[in-house]
Amino acid sequence: MSPFSSSAFVATDTPARYISRLCKHFAHKIPVSFDEQQGRIEFGAGLATLKAENLGLRLQVESNSSEDLQRLEGVVGSHFERFAWQEELTLDWQPG
Repeated sequence: MSPFSSSAFVATDTPARYISRLCKHFAHKIPVSFDEQQGRIEFGAGLATLKAENLGLRLQVESNSSEDLQRLEGVVGSHFERFAWQEELTLDWQPG
């Protein structure tokens, strides 16, 4: 694990839909792998992982610097919120 990380959880009945949308979106530019239960997005600044859980979706970002971590939170968060506009979901990133 990288020295800097944060995660966010959102309650949703359709975590697989968000895993698919986010991963397919970023796959046009950077390495991505995913299935219905999890996703991995390899940014130059760090790594984002998505995992379907019982009551929703867990997103985690990892980086080697706090600046890159903040950038990843912003990029992943803004794209997620754009794709989740119908459910009005937002991310509350927590350290660790």
